[in-house]
Amino acid sequence: MSLSPVLSAHLCAFGTATVWGMTFISSKVLLEQYTALEVALYRFVLAMAVMFLLRPRPFRHGGGWRTELLFAGAGATGISIYFFFENVALTYTYASNVSLIVCTAPFFTGLVARIFLGETLHANFFTGFVIAITGIALISFNGASNLGLNPKGDLLTVCAAFSWAFYSMLTRRIFSRGYPLYLATRRILAWGLITLVIAVPFQEQPLTPPHLDSAETWLNFLFLGVMASSLGFLTWNYGLRILGAVKCTAYVYLSPVVTVVAGVIILDEHLTVMSVAGMLMTLAGLILSERHGNALAFLKRSGRNNSEKE
Repeated sequence: MSLSPVLSAHLCAFGTATVWGMTFISSKVLLEQYTALEVALYRFVLAMAVMFLLRPRPFRHGGGWRTELLFAGAGATGISIYFFFENVALTYTYASNVSLIVCTAPFFTGLVARIFLGETLHANFFTGFVIAITGIALISFNGASNLGLNPKGDLLTVCAAFSWAFYSMLTRRIFSRGYPLYLATRRILAWGLITLVIAVPFQEQPLTPPHLDSAETWLNFLFLGVMASSLGFLTWNYGLRILGAVKCTAYVYLSPVVTVVAGVIILDEHLTVMSVAGMLMTLAGLILSERHGNALAFLKRSGRNNSEKE
């Protein structure tokens, strides 16, 4: 029995959020040896290599320079700017803090969608947002004495969340034109990589090449580049295409939950009662924000054909 496009989109968004929740651990490990720019750069070099290897044919959208600006904007906001801010933030504050604050992205996405896409936001969206953020706060600040807020790192994370909101809006515009999902996603990643390369000369220290003899380094970059980037952006953009910007982005609420679980399994951290309560509140907020979603209403108004045109 085949899954409906909407159910498939929900599963893709859920799976991607799960993988992305684990990236904070991998990034934190790599940032001990590399700069924030280097982690993002090597990650997306690998992601682009995989995507071109799987499907090398060129993509010609035929939309002119205005359409190319949409791709460039999506690549800059969702890849180079977002991941640079996130990686820098991880060097100043804790991964749990970053995963918490990044989850303000749905709120910023809602505001951006309201301003630029004309979407209306139901009261349940804001109620669910408050409940989910409360749950995330319980997860992130569950009594561990070594956690604290660093204003610089947390402000950078807010900037990352705001950048992701614009990425969601721009990709919504891109996929409303019916471009092939895989090729359009690869085009977005390519622009993200281009903007990262442009930033390399502005790095204060010389570029550090990846350590080829380190299995830990390769495993973390493979996870970030293949699972979280090339495959992750593909499944995430499929979710955006079907569900819309606000409804799909709400799944980032799950990332801190995954971060806590991954910490228990991989880092042997303890799962407290407060953490479990926070997970349940996060899931409850997500479910509530899904009810009477307005992104789906916008989808119906737009009359877009959701089938892939490969």
